[in-house]
Amino acid sequence: MSIPRRSQVEKKRFSSFTGKGLLEVPSPTEKDWPKDDEGDYVFKDSGQEMDSLPQPYRMINKMVNLLFDQSWKVIQERDALREAELSRIQPVTYPPHVENKLSKMPNCMAVSQDYVFIGGAKGFSIYNLYSAKQICIWEKLKVDVTSIWTTDLGNEILIAPVDEMGIARLFYFYKDSLFLIKAINEADDASKQTTCIKMEICQGGDFAAFLLQGAGDVWLDVYKLPKESWLKEVEHPQLAINPKKKGRQPQLSTLEPVTSETLEMDTNICFRGDIKLSHPVHIMKIKPPKPVTGTTFKSPLEVFAKIEDCYGLGSGQNHFIKESQWEQQAAIFHASYKKYLDEKGEEEPLSMASFHFLLPSSIIAMPAEVKSPSGVACVLGIHWTGSHNFFLYSLNRTLKDKVGFPLGVVALPEGCFCQSIHFLKYFLVYKGQNVYPEGPLKSQMQCVVLCTDSSLHLLTAKGTQVPTISELVERPVKHPEEAICAVAPVQAFPGTVLIFCRNGSVQLMDVAKPQIICAFAPPRTYNLVVPWKPVFVVSLQHPCFLLRGDHPDEIESDDTKDIQNSIFYFNLEAYPLLENISRNHTIPKTDITENMAFTQVLPLEKRCEDFLERSFQKLEKKVKEEEHWTRLHRYSLMLQRENFRK
Repeated sequence: MSIPRRSQVEKKRFSSFTGKGLLEVPSPTEKDWPKDDEGDYVFKDSGQEMDSLPQPYRMINKMVNLLFDQSWKVIQERDALREAELSRIQPVTYPPHVENKLSKMPNCMAVSQDYVFIGGAKGFSIYNLYSAKQICIWEKLKVDVTSIWTTDLGNEILIAPVDEMGIARLFYFYKDSLFLIKAINEADDASKQTTCIKMEICQGGDFAAFLLQGAGDVWLDVYKLPKESWLKEVEHPQLAINPKKKGRQPQLSTLEPVTSETLEMDTNICFRGDIKLSHPVHIMKIKPPKPVTGTTFKSPLEVFAKIEDCYGLGSGQNHFIKESQWEQQAAIFHASYKKYLDEKGEEEPLSMASFHFLLPSSIIAMPAEVKSPSGVACVLGIHWTGSHNFFLYSLNRTLKDKVGFPLGVVALPEGCFCQSIHFLKYFLVYKGQNVYPEGPLKSQMQCVVLCTDSSLHLLTAKGTQVPTISELVERPVKHPEEAICAVAPVQAFPGTVLIFCRNGSVQLMDVAKPQIICAFAPPRTYNLVVPWKPVFVVSLQHPCFLLRGDHPDEIESDDTKDIQNSIFYFNLEAYPLLENISRNHTIPKTDITENMAFTQVLPLEKRCEDFLERSFQKLEKKVKEEEHWTRLHRYSLMLQRENFRK
C-alpha cells in the first residue's frame, strides 16, 4: 500500500535511508511516535523510494504488515511441528482381542484369578475373564460403586467395594457363593457417618487398613481378617447361620440374571444372606502425629527415661525444647521468609496418609519368639503429609511400635512433585533382556515415580549403595497432549509399565532402555471418555489388561438405555513383539551365581557362602601349587646329586 514517486519536488523530500527495524503498531497520536534514528537506517537509491502514506492509512499498513508477520510465524511453527510429527517413529499399535459390551456405565474394575469385578450403578457385577460372560450381579445399594479392590486368598477372593457415600464393604467370594462380611464404616446415624478415603489389603489377605474421615478428623483403622474362620464357616454353613433365622428355611437368593439382550449367565451364583461370617478384628486406630510443641519434661533425665531405644531419636516425639525456644525460632523464620509466606494464613488442610503393608526383611527384623508364616505382612508403614517421618507399626501386638528411619533419600529434579509411586518387581538385564531372578531378594527395590508435571522417573535402591534416579519421560513441553496421566506396572513382563496419556493413547514402555515397545488402542469408532482419568485394570496373575471405551455417537445420545459401554480385553502374550518377552522372563539362580555382575542381588548368606567357597578353591589351588613346587625342588636336588657323583 505505497504510492510511487510523481514529481522531482517530492523527490527532494524523500529520505535516502530506509528503516530496517521491526514494524510495530503505532500509538494513536503522532506526538508519541519515536523520531527517526539514522543509526537504524541503511542507504538506498532514492529513485526506488516510495511516497509515504498519509494517516490513518500508514497506521493501517503497519498493522496489516504486523498481522501478516505474526501469522506467517505461526504457520512456520505449525509446519515445523507437522514435519517433526511425521518424522517421529510411531510404535506398532495393537487392537484388543475381545470387546465386551455392557448395558451400564462401569465406574471401576478389578481382576483376581479368572474373574473381573466391575463396579457401577447400585452395586457390582462379576464376569469371567476369558469368556467375558457375566456370572452374577449384586445391586442392593442406592448409590453407585466408585472404586473396588480384590485380593486373592487362594481358592477364595476378598472383594472390597466403596460407594459414593464413602462406605466400604467386605465380600467373600467362595466357589458359587457370595457372602457379605461387614460394612466397615456404615453408621445408623447419618450425622456420625464417616467416609473411606483410601484402603489397602495386604498380600494374602491377612490384614486390611482403611483411611477414614469424619467430624473434621482423619485416622487409620487397621483390622485383622479371620480368613481361616471364613473358610470353615462357608464349608460348614450350619455353624454360621444367623440364630434368629434358625426356624426358617435358608434364604438362598440367586443374583439377578442379565437380560438376553446383553450377555448370557455363565453360572448361577448365590448370595448367601442367611450366613453371617466372622467380622474383622479391629487391632488399632492410628491418628496423625501431633505437631511438635514445647517440652513437658523438667530435666534431660526424664527425656532419656522416656526413650526406650534408638528408634525414637530424631522423630521429635521426645525432646527438651521449651515453648519459648519454639516461639523464638518461629519468629526468626517468619521474619526471614516473610515475602514467601501467605499473609492470609489459609486454613491447614487435613493430613492424608500413604500406607503400605511390609513383609519381614533384614530391615524389619522379627524377634525369635514371634513366629509368623512366610509371606505374611508383619509391619504397617505410614507416612503422613507434612511429616518427615515414616512410622512403622507392628501388626503383632506383642512388639513395640517404632519410628522408621530412611534407607536413603532421593531428591526429585527441581520443580517436580511426586504424584504417585508404583513399585516394580525387581528385575535384571541379562543378555539385553529384562528378567526376574528366581527366589526372594532382600534390600533390592525399584519403583516408578510419576510427577505432577507429567514427567516419569525410575528409582533404584540396592542394599548399602546410594539410591539412583533416572528420567524416563521428560515434561511434555512441545506436545502437551502427550502428558502422562496414569501409570501401571505390568508384572507379567519384567521392567515394563503401561502409560496412559491425555490424548487417549496407551503405550507399553521398557523402563530399562527406556523406550516404547508398542501401543494399544480400541477400534477407531471408540475413544476414552475421560482420557485424563482412564478406567482400566492390569491383571497380576495373567498377562492382560482391560480398558473401558465408549462410542462417541452413543455418548451424545439422550436415551441412556441405548448407550453401549464397552470393556476391551488386551491379551499381551498374543502380540508378536511381546511373545519372546513372555516366554523368557526368569533367570535361574545358577546363572546369577556364576555371573559376577549379579552377585549384589543375592541374599547376604548366599554371598558369604559363595565367597568362602571361592576362598577354599583358591586355597586348594595354592596347596596344589606348593606340592608341585616341592616335587620340582626334590627332583632338582636329585639331579644335582647325580651330577655330583659323575
